[in-house]
Amino acid sequence: MKRFRRVRLNSLVRDMIRENFVQKKDLIYPLFVVEGSNIKREIPSMPDVFQLSIDELVKECEEVVRLGIKAVILFGIPSLKDSVGSDALNSEGLIARAVRTLKAHFGERLVVITDLCFCEYTDHGHCGILKGNTVANDATLEISAAQALVHAKAGADMIAPSGMMDGIVAALRAALDANGFENLPIMSYSTKFASGYYGPFRDAAQSAPSFGDRRSYQMDPANLREAVLESLEDEAQGADILMVKPALAYLDVVREIRLASRLPLCVYNVSGEYSMLKNAGKLGLIDYERVLMETMVGFKRAGADLIITYHAKEVAKLL
Repeated sequence: MKRFRRVRLNSLVRDMIRENFVQKKDLIYPLFVVEGSNIKREIPSMPDVFQLSIDELVKECEEVVRLGIKAVILFGIPSLKDSVGSDALNSEGLIARAVRTLKAHFGERLVVITDLCFCEYTDHGHCGILKGNTVANDATLEISAAQALVHAKAGADMIAPSGMMDGIVAALRAALDANGFENLPIMSYSTKFASGYYGPFRDAAQSAPSFGDRRSYQMDPANLREAVLESLEDEAQGADILMVKPALAYLDVVREIRLASRLPLCVYNVSGEYSMLKNAGKLGLIDYERVLMETMVGFKRAGADLIITYHAKEVAKLL
């Protein structure tokens, strides 16, 4: 009889043979930026997550750095939205100013990643320019390239396109390279599903579509083979890091992409996953900290190298 318990009885031996670890360097903290000053507004559907003005964003990032978290990803929520997301294309727009401020304050102590999409900036809430009742893919590529250059010139350390437009990585890579930003990495939302887990995020980012949904450009949750192809295509177009979003219900996808690619792989532990865990903890249904760390280890065990998570500060404190 094989006695597996031989190496489980002693806690030090258990630690010695542990296969997967969550470390602070794995964590990326998402932050929501709004216009104004002295604004720290809690999001009702996401306990302990806030919309922050740029001055409060700096304070938040001071804590992030103190905790040993290496990276944040920014989402902008401008005051004025229009059909083409003009604020996202403005070198004096919200995200451009936020990036410049953070880089001036933190320099190389903090990696500043920018989410690149239009859903937060448009009055219709879709991820690009509309043609009728759908997003015009190629026209959106053009404005996405312009948005990428705004982020790059502001000093972003990495750009993360999230709109699931076909050809987005190639378009951004070409624009960045042609303008002297050949060393700026792209972390692609390479496999992003049309998921119900995004509900609280749309509350936070005020980005719910004003009509229809995003199923014509985000992935069908039922499709595994297509999910792998999406990430491999972004790799072929020049992505430096791949991503699966959401994470918790898609760990099989994470594993398959991990086996198919040698690029660094990120998971986005999305708003719905976060809120479910937080609320279960508040109701006393689970041992919150234990389940939180079990979830993080699950992402690493499936094959993730990086974890975007609203739990980042909590995880860093537990580590």
